[in-house]
Amino acid sequence: MVKRGHFVASNLTLHVFNKSMSSPDAPVIGSPALSGCDRDLVRFGFENTYARLPERFYARLDPTPVAAPRLVKVNVELALSLGLDPEALASVRGVEILAGNSVAEGAEPLALAYAGHQFGHFVPQLGDGRANLLGEVMGRDGVRYDLQLKGSGPTPFSRRGDGRAALGPVLREYIVSEAMAALGVPTTRALAAVTTGERVLRETDLPGAVLTRVAASHLRVGTFQYFAAQGDTEGTRKLADYAIARHYPEAAQATHPYRALLDGVIFRQAHLLAQWMLLGFIHGVMNTDNTSISGETIDYGPCAFMEAYDPAMVFSSIDRQGRYSYSNQANAAHWNLTRLAEALLPVLVQEAGSEEAGLASAYEALAAFGPQFEAARDAGLRRKLGLFTEREGDAGLAQDLLERMAANHADFTLTFRRLCDAGAGPEGDRGVRALFADPGAYDSWATGWRRRLEEESVSGRERTAMMRMASPAFIPRNHMVEAALDAAVERQDFQRFEELLDVVSRPYEDRPELARYATPARPEECVSQTFCGT
Repeated sequence: MVKRGHFVASNLTLHVFNKSMSSPDAPVIGSPALSGCDRDLVRFGFENTYARLPERFYARLDPTPVAAPRLVKVNVELALSLGLDPEALASVRGVEILAGNSVAEGAEPLALAYAGHQFGHFVPQLGDGRANLLGEVMGRDGVRYDLQLKGSGPTPFSRRGDGRAALGPVLREYIVSEAMAALGVPTTRALAAVTTGERVLRETDLPGAVLTRVAASHLRVGTFQYFAAQGDTEGTRKLADYAIARHYPEAAQATHPYRALLDGVIFRQAHLLAQWMLLGFIHGVMNTDNTSISGETIDYGPCAFMEAYDPAMVFSSIDRQGRYSYSNQANAAHWNLTRLAEALLPVLVQEAGSEEAGLASAYEALAAFGPQFEAARDAGLRRKLGLFTEREGDAGLAQDLLERMAANHADFTLTFRRLCDAGAGPEGDRGVRALFADPGAYDSWATGWRRRLEEESVSGRERTAMMRMASPAFIPRNHMVEAALDAAVERQDFQRFEELLDVVSRPYEDRPELARYATPARPEECVSQTFCGT
């Protein structure tokens, strides 16, 4: 449990099928790209702004070509929302661009510079060691988005790495980031995945792939740390001005714009962390270089969704001390934001007029994180419990349920989803209590919960509808993700990947025919560790 106040869409596939296969609907890994589109139709309409910043902010270089790029998937819905032609992206020319073998018109490929604390240890230069920012496009919503290739080859920031990505981690990020988008959580998204026809060496020899990632930007806490570590106050100021213009334009009108920037980042992170917690999501590697200034979830490495509720749960194979365990994620976010405040301190001091006033401003901003996170999380828990109004004792009621869930190994997602039926009346209790090792633990809690529900002036039908929009039926369960990745990597079979994407793209719908995707793993299916992929 998190102790209160304790803070230090659709995905249509553009596969080409192997006509010799017995099943014409089975996609083929590494299938050739569609070739019916004229190369001139692959238009991105790049409008790049980060490339106008000083050269010390990045390294200019093109992606490294690969041997034999083949299309795995184009995210049609996302492409259309960005004003892009999905069929053009799936053409021969489009796949060449998505693989890094060709540079699109208007692209200005960059590897971004940044630093970061990794598990508490500061590294003054990290940067994009295997990624390439192609440029920026304006979505149909009027928002500017980065298009980045991940796994596009070595850069000056690779630190002796190969700059490549394996197919499994690429598909994991595709699945989980698209699930998060469908769940309503701010996140980077996957526009496309291609195989490279090359192998990468990790624990074993694996097929390579490239992910095209879409983000509101790739500015990180670590980006600010990069300039702060060099004592480059002018660089910090330019970066802050850019972040304000791109993400927090209202801050430009504030009396103290840099303080307003810090306030805005803190607010978005507080609400993002609350959303993670309400879904049982564990990021796994919450380093400062993985903390987005825009407030999006970024860098899906050893991430996972809990099944049996355990506040101390850790999946990441590299998080041996539980630094980024489920219950410690809010603390970790606050720690990361403190590092951002430190990096911004020179401009905060100049803005406030004195060192003392600048420090006071930073401390005041950071103090807001705890109350903001708790308010967002408590509001979310009330929705999950079917409470339309706020009453004293609601937080304690929710905490009591979580403690009983932990003691009884109740599945996090299923408990809250089945609670939706119980919200309509006691006849729905049977499904919830079956999840508890001691069903009486639920029964005694439900007595108090029903007394609280009597204070609400809504019908059971209204309550259930609200609860269903707060508690998904489907998440990308770890064993299902691993099964999809194994099939793709080991047998060149993408069918499970496709099916799982379809399921998680509509997480709040009841789909009885897909009940197996809502079922917790059997003991032999449990996934206890997830891996970063680098």
